[in-house]
Amino acid sequence: MRVVVIHAARDLRIEEREVEALGPGQVRVRLAAGGVCGSDLHYYNHGGFGAVRLREPMILGHEVSGHVEACGPGVAGFAVGDLVAVSPSRPCAACRFCLAGEPNHCLNMRFYGSAMLFPHIQGAFREVLVANADQCVRAAGLTAAEAAMAEPLAVALHAVAQAGSVWGRRVLVTGCGPIGCLCILAARRAGAAEIVATDLSDFTLGLAARVGADRVIKAGPEALAEYGARKGQFDVLLECSGAVAALTVAIPALRPRGVIVQLGLGGDMTLPMQVITAKELELRGSFRFHAEFGFGVGLMQRGLIDVKPLITHAVPLAEAERAFALANDRTQAVKVQIAFG
Repeated sequence: MRVVVIHAARDLRIEEREVEALGPGQVRVRLAAGGVCGSDLHYYNHGGFGAVRLREPMILGHEVSGHVEACGPGVAGFAVGDLVAVSPSRPCAACRFCLAGEPNHCLNMRFYGSAMLFPHIQGAFREVLVANADQCVRAAGLTAAEAAMAEPLAVALHAVAQAGSVWGRRVLVTGCGPIGCLCILAARRAGAAEIVATDLSDFTLGLAARVGADRVIKAGPEALAEYGARKGQFDVLLECSGAVAALTVAIPALRPRGVIVQLGLGGDMTLPMQVITAKELELRGSFRFHAEFGFGVGLMQRGLIDVKPLITHAVPLAEAERAFALANDRTQAVKVQIAFG
């Protein structure tokens, strides 16, 4: 089978690998679609992010869907031909965080396409993927492209949950890439009264408006100045860019005791702690997801969240490097997917 392998920054190759053996409790999935994520781009552009660096070739990818080809012993609930969304999250179910109901912080997490551990956890951009049955969610009624959006949608759903209730609240979203736009969809579904979004790209701002932002604003030092009046106007900030400039511009626009949810990963930040302290702001992190994966598939199946406008490109597997180049260009792309079928 063909796989997409990163060897070093800008060294992406399509290689041949053997299909893994199918074991008990597992399903064999022939991939149909796989989305290029921001973390995939970090490996492609820089060979890693922060202290996480490539130390060996690694198959990329973790936003995938496909059709069941075979089921191993002990698998129930799936049939050959079923379209499934495959969660990249494989917690151990035995460590103290898993037992406490916090599997996204699993001490032994095996997350597809991650160089955090060595040997690296190989990813899912492969024509045939053998996955644990409990990673798979039936996605009947969706297209393969929609099903492959389950993972980033789960990230956004988890972030909105981290904010607490957003019902009737004013929400600011900074960064309108795939995660930012999905946060707009998730916050609106959760009852946000007003959503304002900022970004540097006119293209992504246009999509943010299309999926439900009430107002979009071109990012800049004074972009949110009007919202700083009377100690700030927003109840919640969903910071999706990972850029310190976005965070520091947004903080004055938050009202006292507002909530910041930081989910963008762009490296360490220097924060205006005196303003955060004086305003009694709450700073909350948001990392990955777990139960939100299946929940997100259900929302899409019931037509409660429509991710289709965010899927801007589908590129054949043979042209995988072009998919990464497109995903790097926020003037024309939001979610770029590799078409495996």
